[in-house]
Amino acid sequence: MYHSPNISIIIPAINEEESIGLVLNDIPKDIAREIIVVDNGSHDNTANVAKDLGAKVMLEPLRGYGSACLRGISVLKKDTDIVVFLDGDYSDHPQDIHTILKPILTGKAEMVIGSRMLGVREKGALLPQALFGNKLAAFLIRLFWRFRYTDLGPFRAIRYKALLALNMVDKNFGWTVEMQIKALKKGLQIVEVPVRYRKRVGVSKITGTFSGTVRAGTKIIYTIFKYGFSR
Repeated sequence: MYHSPNISIIIPAINEEESIGLVLNDIPKDIAREIIVVDNGSHDNTANVAKDLGAKVMLEPLRGYGSACLRGISVLKKDTDIVVFLDGDYSDHPQDIHTILKPILTGKAEMVIGSRMLGVREKGALLPQALFGNKLAAFLIRLFWRFRYTDLGPFRAIRYKALLALNMVDKNFGWTVEMQIKALKKGLQIVEVPVRYRKRVGVSKITGTFSGTVRAGTKIIYTIFKYGFSR
């Protein structure tokens, strides 16, 4: 008998009052059993907007993208089949979740990365420092693990059991690259698919500032070398 997969969506968010409603409203109806918005210490009305639109809201006061993702994972039900990660800034197109899920649903992948490099990007959506950082990270991963990623895009899906097996630990900027490296080390079936990307609502907490760019870039490179030399 066909089992309709239990899909959960985790959306880390901090001060995304203006965008979280747009994200939630654009997620295709009935595709997920639950949508979990993790409020990572917002000072605005992010949590209330998300609650009003039917999302399950969890609070994670420890700042950091990874911290928010880990909090979301901690409340998933044990019978979850697939976990989707989606940002709350409306830069990704939530409708592309069908593209993200298809390789898993058809048995062709255990983890899918939505690649902004392969998809259509609005002009100026990815700042030069983000483009450079992605290319450098992809190059280094290829050197260490002989696998060609094109992006560290946050819009992604993974089988729940595979996610647990990765034993994710990073609490900030290294989260996405840690997942992609550990997936390679575990021998997961990995597929990249093109996704659309636009200018986010508001200013990025990472690439929108010089200090944020430096901190994120340093952590990503550190994470790659850390796992690269510990094989």
